[in-house]
Amino acid sequence: MVGCGETYFAAFALALGLSQVASGLVATLPLLAGSVLQLASPFLLRRFGSYRRWIVCSVLCQAAIFLPMAYMAVDRRIPAELVFVFAAIYWGAGLATGPAWNTWIGTLVPVTIRARFFAWRTRLVQLGTLLGFVGGGVALQYGAGRDATLLAFAFLFMAAGLARLISGLALARQSEPVPPGANERHVSLGEFATRIYRRADGRFLLYLMAVQAAVQFSGPYFTPFMIKQLKLSYVDYMTLVASAFAAKMFALPWIGQLAHRYGPRKLLIWGSIGIMPLSALWLVSNNYWFLLALQIGGGFGWAAYELAWFLLFFEMLPKEERTSVLTTFNFGHSLASVVGSLLGGTVLLSLGAERPVYLGIFVGSAVLRLLVFATLRPRFTASPRAGFHRPARPTHSIDIAASQPHAPQTNGAPLATNSGTQAEAPARDLGAR
Repeated sequence: MVGCGETYFAAFALALGLSQVASGLVATLPLLAGSVLQLASPFLLRRFGSYRRWIVCSVLCQAAIFLPMAYMAVDRRIPAELVFVFAAIYWGAGLATGPAWNTWIGTLVPVTIRARFFAWRTRLVQLGTLLGFVGGGVALQYGAGRDATLLAFAFLFMAAGLARLISGLALARQSEPVPPGANERHVSLGEFATRIYRRADGRFLLYLMAVQAAVQFSGPYFTPFMIKQLKLSYVDYMTLVASAFAAKMFALPWIGQLAHRYGPRKLLIWGSIGIMPLSALWLVSNNYWFLLALQIGGGFGWAAYELAWFLLFFEMLPKEERTSVLTTFNFGHSLASVVGSLLGGTVLLSLGAERPVYLGIFVGSAVLRLLVFATLRPRFTASPRAGFHRPARPTHSIDIAASQPHAPQTNGAPLATNSGTQAEAPARDLGAR
């Protein structure tokens, strides 16, 4: 679903005739609307009384939204702006499942097998995303050659909806050994805000939100830059983005060993440094092979960053509060995405969506990442690694693997990210973004 569905939302908006700035905002503005919708998920989860029922219902809603999007691709009388509405419902349904899934999966996968299970799961998720994205790029290139690009998008969205339906059926077959109960603790918005200043876990979440804002200053505009400014074909565009997914998939075993040996806090520092200059390096050259190498290197940096924050979620967030805290975090994280993307979009609208302006916001994003790292990172990474689980004997697989590039980005977005029953990456990325 992620590979052939949400990854192509921005490209779909361009094909419908929306502007370059509007197509970039398709990746963020609906995400904010969706994050507002998912704020009701803890209340609704209690009413459902079951993680499984709540998640499956949300997943089926997410699958169903691809039907009107596919119809929109074949009926040009429908206003193109409706893509924002459909994307908002899509993200709302997806984000609503994330916090509950993170709590549910902790009861399904025993600690003794968690390392190997999540290692294999992550590689399979990355492979599925890669195959979906490559298949989507080939289908779009085939459609473009026959003046049927929008028909190709309709085919992709139907395939994405079917894939999500299959995942919903698979989720419905899982057991629920520990349903939602009295041990679930609600963390209010006020308490969440207080933690940002007073506790290491709150400062950690603030850091993720600030990084997301810095990344999204440029992130949503890589797709229009590649398609409209660099004039890349759908296959060339697909190859660039897919190379970052492939690099992540191959990097995870090695990065997982680093996480096991040195801990997630050091890995977060290394990952943050790795993603810091990536967007600015697009200034160096527009040579396709250089950009391909940059994407591959960026995949390694993003893999380290995403694995680190995912491990820290399990370490720093108490399980009885995790659903509530992650629901609020999803909203704050989406708000940070929108703020960053609107600032970048304002620059493009003010100065013109031309190549030098694009490159300027790419460099600006790198500078913002540096400032966030220098000011916020020391506030939580210096604290002890309390509670971080180490296996009793050495292992060659990662402890817990981040399941997705929605990331959210996850394509300009997104951990979440944020396509549903996955522990989503804070920044769905284009690798070297």
